[in-house]
Amino acid sequence: MSEWKKICMVTDIPVLGSRRVARSLGMDVAVFRNDLDQVFALLDRCPHKGGPLSQGIVFGTSVACPLHNWTIGLDSGCARAPDEGCTQKFSVNVVNGEVHLSGRELATLALDVKPPVAGPALKDILKETFHA
Repeated sequence: MSEWKKICMVTDIPVLGSRRVARSLGMDVAVFRNDLDQVFALLDRCPHKGGPLSQGIVFGTSVACPLHNWTIGLDSGCARAPDEGCTQKFSVNVVNGEVHLSGRELATLALDVKPPVAGPALKDILKETFHA
């Protein structure tokens, strides 16, 4: 497996926005671009309630979770105080405007993290768990 996997061009990521990278196993990875064209990658899941960080607002080197406005550091994946918790960070390599992620990390990190479940699906899971 190649160490670095080309994902996209920096210009394919909206300024102060993100793109999602689907993985065959595990949750998607969100790739962010700030106003200085710095690129970061995190598991697309807030450590608080599992909100999709890819839908958050990027500012500086942080992203605000769209669910509860937690501020997550793009450089570390960790919530800013007073909040606590971290999401998985992925290594990024930008060469000649091309964004690369570690193929090894994409294949191995945070595969056990489950997406949040809400709405009617949650009711079915609770039924299976407590009435089986």
